[in-house]
Amino acid sequence: MSACVPTRTQPLTHPDSQQHSHAPPPRKGGRRFRIAGADLSASVTVFLLAVPMSLGLAVAIDAPLEAGLIAAGVGGIVAGLLGGSPLLVSGPSAGLTVVSAELIQSYGWRTTCAITVLAGLLQIALGSLKTARSALAVSPAIVHGTLAGIGAAIALAQLHIVLGGSPQSSAVDNAQALPGQLAKVGPAAPLIGALTIAVLMTWPRLPGRVGKALRRIPAALACVVIATGVAAVAAPGIARVDLPSWDAHVLPELPHGPVAGLVAAVLTVTLVASLESLLSAVAMDKLAAERPGAAAPARADLDRELRGQGIANAVSGLLGGMPVSGGAVRGSANVRAGATGRASTVLHGVWVLLAAGLLVAVLEWIPLAALAALVMMVGIQMVSFAHIRNVHKHREFLVYVATVAGVLLFGVLQGVVIGIAVAVAVALRRVARTRITVQCQDDLSYLVRARGQLTFLAVPRLTRALNQVPQGASTVVELDGSFMDHAAYEALQSWQDTHTAHGGKVRITGRSGGRIAEPASSPQSCCRPWTPWRNHHCHDKAPAPRRHGHQLASGLSSFQRNTAPLVRDELARLAREGQQPSQLFLTCADSRLVTSMITSSGPGDLFTVRNVGNLVPPPGAECGDDSVAAAIEYAVEVLRVESITVCGHSGCGAMQALLNSKPDAPQTPLQRWLRHGTPSLERMASRKHAWARISGRLPADAVEQLCLTNVVQQLDHLRRHESVARRLAEGTLALHGMYFHVGEAQAYLLASDDCEEVFEGVGPTALEVSPT
Repeated sequence: MSACVPTRTQPLTHPDSQQHSHAPPPRKGGRRFRIAGADLSASVTVFLLAVPMSLGLAVAIDAPLEAGLIAAGVGGIVAGLLGGSPLLVSGPSAGLTVVSAELIQSYGWRTTCAITVLAGLLQIALGSLKTARSALAVSPAIVHGTLAGIGAAIALAQLHIVLGGSPQSSAVDNAQALPGQLAKVGPAAPLIGALTIAVLMTWPRLPGRVGKALRRIPAALACVVIATGVAAVAAPGIARVDLPSWDAHVLPELPHGPVAGLVAAVLTVTLVASLESLLSAVAMDKLAAERPGAAAPARADLDRELRGQGIANAVSGLLGGMPVSGGAVRGSANVRAGATGRASTVLHGVWVLLAAGLLVAVLEWIPLAALAALVMMVGIQMVSFAHIRNVHKHREFLVYVATVAGVLLFGVLQGVVIGIAVAVAVALRRVARTRITVQCQDDLSYLVRARGQLTFLAVPRLTRALNQVPQGASTVVELDGSFMDHAAYEALQSWQDTHTAHGGKVRITGRSGGRIAEPASSPQSCCRPWTPWRNHHCHDKAPAPRRHGHQLASGLSSFQRNTAPLVRDELARLAREGQQPSQLFLTCADSRLVTSMITSSGPGDLFTVRNVGNLVPPPGAECGDDSVAAAIEYAVEVLRVESITVCGHSGCGAMQALLNSKPDAPQTPLQRWLRHGTPSLERMASRKHAWARISGRLPADAVEQLCLTNVVQQLDHLRRHESVARRLAEGTLALHGMYFHVGEAQAYLLASDDCEEVFEGVGPTALEVSPT
């Protein structure tokens, strides 16, 4: 029987129920939606950001202002509940403003709502067909170019409102009308707009402790509140938000107009909303994974996210709201505010709808110039210089510029089509354009250099160049490209065979001069530093009976050849000075726990004790094991370690065996040893102790619950050892509880508050851990 083999168990119930068992508390009704304190606070943060953004985007497209609040509420609640990215916050987005503004100008608001419904239904169909990943295959230069073009169009349109005027119907018209607008500019609106921009830019940089406290308020809310207060005193006559009565709110009508135009409109809304949502979902995955001290969430289900966005758009359109998409601005604010699940985005939608019904009088104090300035800055930020540098580095700048120009001059869908056409043309040019040269180094040495992709189109030039090399000459063929098709390979191989048959020498290299397609000279050449550890059979051709011995000898040989020269000096020092480890690390014998790897430690750092189930028999226990107690005494009294860590892990076979043990089972050595884990089983079943749990989620099953509880219980056993208790009283020793999830490669540390028994995830930027 393996000591630690992951197995499946049936979920059990809490001791409060009629069945006595050891599972985590059951989720009521099987529901996954729960509200944590972090989600509640994060929802308020996102709500304070979403309200001014939603009103500003509604102003930007000349839509009813309540339509922006409806879209924010529906996006938060519907997409939050049904989407595949729990931390992504949906609502009206800057990426859809240009599209929506054109639709309102062409078809009116009620038909625009109907187009939003149809786009939502199309998104549902695309998500059901599992096309989400395919949508991300569009060239990043086209995606970023589209967003940059939309951002520039937004900025131009909102600049007119900041200057006290009204935007035109297109980006070209806005650019042409800008000189005339500057000639008749008034003082109030530009000053309020400038104040809004100044606060928006400086708010995240407020210094000192007071600044740190104020920075918790979203900058978008702060700039609008300050601008509203100043306008109330200095410019009482400035144009403000006008929220009409909900009795006057209009709903969609059957779309009317040219069929081709309506189809193009639906496709445009679908394309922009889907791409923005999917890209934002991927960005939220990365942002959440990089968040310090939090467990990495599961990757977003993009097809489910697309379906959730489609349902949200259909509902928003039916209720007379703006088009909806997932937004990176709101989503990143949600992640940074500490949200742990979809409760945050759903609650933010609830708060928005409540504000739309109860805070109308407050919202009507906001100046339009402040909202326009806020949206203008959002548009400017969509033109990312980091993206420009990236596409330029990958030689995609022409595609980026063509997409931006197409969006600004002709519209979003037309700009995307232009970008795709230019991208295809550039790709074809790269494939077809191959430069082949022949250089004579001396009388008997030639260099043939092929720059570009070698396809069948380049075969005539390739053979013509190779035929210029005299028979018997020593030749280097340098391939400076990333692709060679079968026709080019056959031509090169045929010439090489002929040339070598006539006494010539041929060496084929890459751009760096390294040989291409040569056999490995060493039996270990395919292995990398982790390969022998991960898979010992990369070159193992030994017969089955000899394989294990061969594996051991091969590993030892690899150590002597590769690792020993690097650690020999350090080991020699340790041999002279003796060991001085700082930690006693007590963990399970499971082969998947590589202690030096997960703790980034080396020779002399850890004094390690491993046994089945990472158990610490308490002093005086019946059938005790003095070997563990001896190791503890030696580490604490002789080596004077500074900390002791008890490390459990996921899928522990010892905990599984403990759960399934029966009183009348034969007392094998394993069963007798596992009796030291019985207190852990009793602790999990007791009503006097809180459930041990992982930050951000409940344990997956009874085995994981027992693994966590066992770590806490073994720490209690440690404290009963005389040497440990004495050092703890002196304050010279610290105890740590640790849990390692093998499948996630994620480490968790027991929080300092023992009453809670919560294991917090260790992020990539963690610097220190408080002792228990």
